[in-house]
Amino acid sequence: MPPPSRPGLLREPDFARLFAATALGQLGDRVVFLALPLVAIVALHADEFQVGLLTATTTAGSLLVGLPAGAWVDRLRKRSVLIATDLARALVLLTIPMASWAGLLTMRWLYAVALVHGVLTVFFDVAYAGCLPHLVGRDRLLEGNAALSAVRAATGIGGPAVAGPLVGWAGAPATLLAGSFGMAMSGLIASGVRTREPRPEPGERRRLGREIKEGLTFVLRRPALRAIILSDALFNLFLVMYQTMLLVFLERRIGLGSFGIGLVLSGMGCGALLGALCATRVATWIGRGRIIWLAPLLTCPPTALMPLSRPGWNVYVAAAGLAALSLGGVVRVVAQSSFQQALAPDRLLGRTTATARFVSWGGIPLGGLLGGASGSAFGATTTLWIGAAGMTLSVIPNALSPLRSVRGFPTAHDPEFAR
Repeated sequence: MPPPSRPGLLREPDFARLFAATALGQLGDRVVFLALPLVAIVALHADEFQVGLLTATTTAGSLLVGLPAGAWVDRLRKRSVLIATDLARALVLLTIPMASWAGLLTMRWLYAVALVHGVLTVFFDVAYAGCLPHLVGRDRLLEGNAALSAVRAATGIGGPAVAGPLVGWAGAPATLLAGSFGMAMSGLIASGVRTREPRPEPGERRRLGREIKEGLTFVLRRPALRAIILSDALFNLFLVMYQTMLLVFLERRIGLGSFGIGLVLSGMGCGALLGALCATRVATWIGRGRIIWLAPLLTCPPTALMPLSRPGWNVYVAAAGLAALSLGGVVRVVAQSSFQQALAPDRLLGRTTATARFVSWGGIPLGGLLGGASGSAFGATTTLWIGAAGMTLSVIPNALSPLRSVRGFPTAHDPEFAR
């Protein structure tokens, strides 16, 4: 069994800086996650379809730049990309409270900010995944991913708990100042990371199309990776359908204010934190491949508790189902990310991540549009039922793949995973 992640890795200064930067960046991200749609719902009185379109715009960056982002990031040092995108996202978010104070804020403004922020996030996430193997070594990927998932989960608790009262006190647009500040501080702390991966040699660079094709070929020729990204695409599509109508359901059907919504989302953070703390042990015990499909199979069905809830205390019981979803999701993502990073050679880390993200996140904008359309046609409650069922069924490709019996992490040289 691997040693606990916290005592070892956090004593290493560079990992500690990445850990702190992740904490602040994720805190800002959690604030944005709650405040941005509430700007539309509360401040601009957006309808269900407009909320869904905002979600789709936020995630459209994966489709627009998902594949070339991997090739571009592989040409650069990952640390520089992290810093630049963090600072740029902070500046973009600042425009929302400024526009609000000037009386210029509209849904079109929100769509534009969401799109630019989403494109920058694509580059950030691709660089982030490629940075970790260089920082901690491939033999400690599971530890590193679990530790970073733990801090992300902790901010998932604290972020909504802070953002909810802030929205109620200062308004959703002003609350985005906190999100901007968190991302700016994340970029500044990340600039202190001293470890540098080798800069790609100019002679190694090729045409963008060929580099993208190489990443696609590597991922799509491997049955385990194909299954992972297909299951991810289905899960994300139905998750976003669910999430798009969740805030509408809580605010308009249940009658929760921003503080109550913050409590529900904080409960999801509690589940994510528990998942991060137990991910290493559970993955080692059950199998690092098998847990990728087993975790969501066990933890997605309880999300059906939410559309069953009514105004009153039982909505917080239903929130336990969302906490279970977050727990299983973090366990799956820790194992899945480590699996992909272990299988990819260094020169393809960015492209492997970008290809997987392009396919698996490709359904997210569609999920936002479908969620908005379903909410308009059938109501938020029915859309939550559809999302809960779809998330549960998304495990099928992984359950039918080689992952059903894999216990350890492979390498690119293992015959079973070479093609």
